[in-house]
Amino acid sequence: MAHGHTTEDHTTEDHTTGDVLYEDEIPGGKHWSLTVRRGTVLRLIDREGGANVGMLFYNPQNLLERYNAPDTLKCQHTFKLTAGHCLYSDMGRIFCSIVEDTSGWHDTVCGNTTKALVAERWGHKTYQEHRNGWTLNGHDSFLVEAAKYGMGRRDLAANVNWFSKVATAEDGSLTFDPGHAKAGAFVDLRFEMDTLVLLHTCPHPLNPATEYPRKPITYQLRTAPPVAADDRCKCSRPENERGFENTRLYHVCG
Repeated sequence: MAHGHTTEDHTTEDHTTGDVLYEDEIPGGKHWSLTVRRGTVLRLIDREGGANVGMLFYNPQNLLERYNAPDTLKCQHTFKLTAGHCLYSDMGRIFCSIVEDTSGWHDTVCGNTTKALVAERWGHKTYQEHRNGWTLNGHDSFLVEAAKYGMGRRDLAANVNWFSKVATAEDGSLTFDPGHAKAGAFVDLRFEMDTLVLLHTCPHPLNPATEYPRKPITYQLRTAPPVAADDRCKCSRPENERGFENTRLYHVCG
């Protein structure tokens, strides 16, 4: 992976302190995983525009606790994710908060590409024949990363698709916006508890591109300042205040 990518300046509120602790690039159509510590901001940057970052969250101390998409949407009365929202675990705690977002809309209902879907839409290309040009899918990418921690198919859940916008019509049909993700857009995730993060850069399942999209991202890790009493994410909903209290109690008792 390449290091040292410089991004555009953005006039936004700074939710980080100090220098970048770590930075790396993930090419399009690949996968990765890492544990992000409490009090860290993970910034995802769409390098070229058109990126999709599928992501799942787990408690590394108890892998049975994982991201819960229905509770995340229901608690915050939303269909999309953006700044001010929190991402809930299935135990009512908060993995992370979206403290900054220049994209404005992230999908958490459409799930992943599969091997069959990728083959039908873009053709099946194996590693043996095409090496780094092979066509990976989101579902299998998650399985590869999950296996590193002793997890399997039954441990997967509904995932987030960062940078992807999917709108819904009155009849319930879903429409993917291919022009939504812009080059240089970023989203900052402040982690409220230690979290195992699985991610991939495979295409969104509704992406209509004629060629398999290979859109790279940069990710950065920085230190987050303490959560203020009037923190936007914590105070945006009464449910979020309870979620933060559940998370605080977890750390007190842990």
